[in-house]
Amino acid sequence: MSVSTELLILDCDGVLIDSEIISAQMLVAELAQLGVEIDLAYVARHFLGRSYPTVMATIRADFGLDLPPEFETGYREALLAAFGRDLRIMPGVAAMLDLLAVPVCVATSSSPRRVETSLRLVGLWDRLGAVTFTASEVAQGKPAPDLFLHAAARMGVAPAACLVIEDSLTGLRAANAAGMEVWRFTGGSYGLGGIRRKIRRKRRPRPPAVLTISRGFLT
Repeated sequence: MSVSTELLILDCDGVLIDSEIISAQMLVAELAQLGVEIDLAYVARHFLGRSYPTVMATIRADFGLDLPPEFETGYREALLAAFGRDLRIMPGVAAMLDLLAVPVCVATSSSPRRVETSLRLVGLWDRLGAVTFTASEVAQGKPAPDLFLHAAARMGVAPAACLVIEDSLTGLRAANAAGMEVWRFTGGSYGLGGIRRKIRRKRRPRPPAVLTISRGFLT
């Protein structure tokens, strides 16, 4: 972390909680019931780090299917039930938060209900709930910079003084677009093909850095 960092912005899924593989497997299973056959690599390419409206738009474009309104409700309920059984905090997160010398907040593509449920399950809601921002609060979710810029503004910190920790290419692109330093965390348990490729940035003056963290925090 740079000495000039004034705010740490954390993604939730795949950074604070080891949830991505649970979400991906559940989405594959639920879509299969509608006759839509996708695999984990497809989920990684199109959905990792994005909000539910992106899922609907992509399925419509690729398969000519409008997901029925009850699909979202059923998927979310099944996912939260799976979280209740299997969700775990990412190793080292609690200790990392204890050691931070700068303010921290969360910026996530998850719905408000999902992120609250998730963070409560792993014991982080009381600590981070008041500084958790979701894509529902902005016009465009990741990879647009809106969510990160919104989080920084709410926390009263300039974008250039923020450090973002993300796991998805979508999140990395959003942080870069926001003009923030960004580190990539790849310590989750998921095995989705292709998502750990480093993002390539166009050359420009003082581009935001992308640093990869390959193991759990403080391990």
